[in-house]
Amino acid sequence: MSLSKVTCPKCNASNRIPTDRLADKPNCGKCKKALFTGKPMELTAANVVATIAHNEIPVLVDCWAPWCGPCKSFGPIFEKAAKELEPNVRLAKLNTEANQQVASRWQIRSIPTLILFKGGKEVARMSGAMSLPQLKQWLKQQGV
Repeated sequence: MSLSKVTCPKCNASNRIPTDRLADKPNCGKCKKALFTGKPMELTAANVVATIAHNEIPVLVDCWAPWCGPCKSFGPIFEKAAKELEPNVRLAKLNTEANQQVASRWQIRSIPTLILFKGGKEVARMSGAMSLPQLKQWLKQQGV
């Protein structure tokens, strides 16, 4: 039986879930909250390392800012993507205004910027808002 390591979006605990049971709405072994909620989780300086490094499923991060018009229009699309793509992909949002050190470390130059991580490493990046079909096509091109 293959196990996937998944970080809890609430308490950041690492959970080992049988890969074939990811879609069975698993709960965190520590805090008992749902591991997948169908909504993007909020990334902060406090949870970014645990989220990126300790998930064995791909992590897609939307780097955005509250004042950004394209970010606001892309927000509902990213929300819908979370409903459709979880549990195969963990979707997360990073407010670049509130988390400037992380945005600087990731060298975010324009927003919205999507960054795809696999195994804790950045594997792809795309700047600009897109439609849900475009987002899914981009992820497919990345092997997700």
